[in-house]
Amino acid sequence: MKSKRPGKQRKRLFNAPLHKKRKWLSSHLEENLLLKYDRRNMPVIKGDTVKVMRGSYRGHEDKVAKVDVKSGYVEVEGVTIIKADGKKIPRLLHSSILLITKLNLTDKWRREKLEKGLSEETRKEIEREAAQQLKDAEEQKRKEEEEIKREEARQKAMEEKPEETVEQPAEIKEETKTEEIKIEEKEQEKPKTEKKTTKKTTQTKPKKKEEEEK
Repeated sequence: MKSKRPGKQRKRLFNAPLHKKRKWLSSHLEENLLLKYDRRNMPVIKGDTVKVMRGSYRGHEDKVAKVDVKSGYVEVEGVTIIKADGKKIPRLLHSSILLITKLNLTDKWRREKLEKGLSEETRKEIEREAAQQLKDAEEQKRKEEEEIKREEARQKAMEEKPEETVEQPAEIKEETKTEEIKIEEKEQEKPKTEKKTTKKTTQTKPKKKEEEEK
């Protein structure tokens, strides 16, 4: 059901199922892609290279980092805003202000849709480009895994490495030794004095008692 009333149109957009929202997240193709694939627009997916056509980031060209079908917005690498606390967060863009400059052909279903109605030469070209993109993606994944392994090995080495003992100079060592000897001598003298006092007290008590008895 179609309506000219804006309220009904917004309600339809908001309550639409995801398979319809996915199709509405489409962007125009660049002129060379338009002539090559004989299509004006395509649904945006992660990995497509897009160019921002309007707004403060006009002219910025980078890959799509995320496509949020539920909200109907797209995240592009390098398009960020700074919050009041200083943190950088991605700025969401609508697909209508983007222009697709390079398609991500790693998806088999997308290639099949593109190849419909095209000549044999363009189909072969699409397959070659898709194979190259898959190869590049595998290489990138391998590099990331190697980097993660190196980082883990570095952390393990840091944890297992014993703490380096710093040698003190000879003068400080001698001073600490003399201080330790003095403390030991004091500790040895303390119990001797206590014994003497106990002996004296034991000796004086019976003398006083004898004088009182006399």
